[in-house]
Amino acid sequence: MTDTVTEKPARLLFVDDEPSILSSLKRLFHRSGYELFTATSGREGLELLEHQAVDLVISDMRMPEMDGAQFLEKVFSRWPDTKRILLTGYADVSSTIAAINQGKIWRYVSKPWDDNEILLTVQQALAHRRLMHENARLTKLTQQQNEELKSLNASLEQKVAERTAELQTANKELHSSFLATVQVFSNLIELREGKLAGHSRRVADLARRIAERMGLDEAEQREILLAGLLHDVGKVGLADKLLERPFNALSPTEKLEVMRHPQKGQQLLLGVPQLTQAGRIIRHHHEAMDGSGYPDQLVGLAIPYGARILSVANDYDALQNGALTLRPQTAKEARELIAKGRGKRYDPTVVDAFMAMLDESQTQAEVEVTVTPQELRPGMILTRDLLHHENYLLLPRGRVVDADVITQLKALTENDPRPLTIHVRRSAGPGVLRDRAPEPTQRQWKEMTLPATRLKEGMMLSRNLYHQEGYLLLARGNYLDEAIIRQLRDIETSTGKPIVAHIRIEDR
Repeated sequence: MTDTVTEKPARLLFVDDEPSILSSLKRLFHRSGYELFTATSGREGLELLEHQAVDLVISDMRMPEMDGAQFLEKVFSRWPDTKRILLTGYADVSSTIAAINQGKIWRYVSKPWDDNEILLTVQQALAHRRLMHENARLTKLTQQQNEELKSLNASLEQKVAERTAELQTANKELHSSFLATVQVFSNLIELREGKLAGHSRRVADLARRIAERMGLDEAEQREILLAGLLHDVGKVGLADKLLERPFNALSPTEKLEVMRHPQKGQQLLLGVPQLTQAGRIIRHHHEAMDGSGYPDQLVGLAIPYGARILSVANDYDALQNGALTLRPQTAKEARELIAKGRGKRYDPTVVDAFMAMLDESQTQAEVEVTVTPQELRPGMILTRDLLHHENYLLLPRGRVVDADVITQLKALTENDPRPLTIHVRRSAGPGVLRDRAPEPTQRQWKEMTLPATRLKEGMMLSRNLYHQEGYLLLARGNYLDEAIIRQLRDIETSTGKPIVAHIRIEDR
């Protein structure tokens, strides 16, 4: 059973000084079910309206004391929601126009009227009134709902902010717990290292500092830090005698056993999704730029960036603690060996950043100089944070300036006439390798040469790709991916010289 709402009958008021007109109107509209009221003058009609709500007024034009135009004007000013219809038999057009303009009447009906016409006019007027009421109701409802929605949104935003803060706190706690767990695991590894204890922590810190100097973002620095802490996890199962003796003092069979530790390290971390990338870095941190490393003999840019950084940090510390050579090397000797491996075993860009970092720590007393962007030269090191005139950081202290940075700073001063003062320390990089020539290729397939800007993922190198300085970047047969292409373009930008790659067309 459904509830039905019975609509109240409309209330009509007829105003005319002629009783016969009022009687005719009452008889006509009585059959329509309306509630009817009458008044013989405008004053009487206003008094009735004071006490009785009326939906529609039908008023004669010509009446004593107050004509229809004046009466309807007062009705409009006091009860604008009431519909107004004018009955006029008066020939003066100007009076009718005044009634329309002043009284804002709905319609006017000429006397004598047509019954069907006046009935239809009243029906239309009441329908219009109901429509206006419904529109007003819906508008008010919409406004109320909008206000409620605003309040709900404000409450929701507050709840979201509170929940976000809770999640951030939980994430920080989870991250701290995760790092603490990794640190504990790293400490367990160092228990096996014996006299070499502390190696993992030193390597992790050094690798992170190199990554920071090279401009890697926080996420990449974190992955490298984790990899540094856990890079020797694969040695946990090795015999004590293999850990106590330098790598160079081991027999070939023993060396092969030790050389499996990067793969074992990655395998041990496979069950921890958060350490997937760190595991990949650990697997490849003994690879060499010239392909002579292990376990996969990757070449150049095919080696993960983090692994190239970790390789330098690991070997620098291992050379000094006696884990690699028959006798421990001094810091100077270890540095010289790292520099000697630049472009062969180690990524030159990593070595350059590493050497600059060592120079900075060793030459704190060196007098700094101030230069303009036009006076900058590649290899100079910032001794202070470089701030924009609007006080935001452009470059951090310790950054090694390269050609790309110089170009950007020059462009900045061209657009801003205010001088930019840069505090630097001059630095010299290690020697450049230029003794490697491209390998000849026996081509039985077509190839094409492309600049770095036109390289696409999935392309395959048909020849070895070398740096301008002569060291191998990527061996032939390697497929290009997004990371490698980005690094090639960065090298091209920093050197200002184009890189041209030879691509096998069939394998594109």
